[in-house]
Amino acid sequence: MHNAIAEKLNENPVIAAVAEPQRLPAALASDCGVVFLLSGDILSIGALVDAVKNAGKAAMVHLELIEGLSGKEIAVDAIHALTRADGIISTRAAQIKRARQLGLATIQRGFLLDSRSVRSLQAQAAQGKPDYVEILPGVIPRVIAELAHGMNTPLIAGGLIKTKEEVVAALGAGAVAVSTTAESVWAV
Repeated sequence: MHNAIAEKLNENPVIAAVAEPQRLPAALASDCGVVFLLSGDILSIGALVDAVKNAGKAAMVHLELIEGLSGKEIAVDAIHALTRADGIISTRAAQIKRARQLGLATIQRGFLLDSRSVRSLQAQAAQGKPDYVEILPGVIPRVIAELAHGMNTPLIAGGLIKTKEEVVAALGAGAVAVSTTAESVWAV
């Protein structure tokens, strides 16, 4: 596990998830120590990461949401070589494995639709061995609790989290952190 990310999440378990670049200044002004970059392209991602790093925060890049990057391991190599990102977010186990080889922090993102997708995410996490698993939607405390007790990987809850009560419920169910695009929750 990456100590720098873990330390920042211990200080503040709310992660600023930035889905539009124009919202980055609010994330940089927030108390959140970790920023998820959920948009951009291969020409702008370096500058976005630099802004996050210059604000003293950890930058995690979601590979599938950056225009111009492929779903292959070379996308991880590009982020590693061309930016100062602390790590990557991906739904692909092969990208998680490659990022670990390069020393980047890793978050395996999974969308929970039914019990089959829960089992699939558990298998992918066992294969890729990410530092964290992010589950979406993050507003299902019962499933968060099941996964938190059934996996050796710390969980991040994300998606559809809009209130302080939802943050508290996710953390209380066993998530180590919560990612949200809701600026009002960044100050929790």
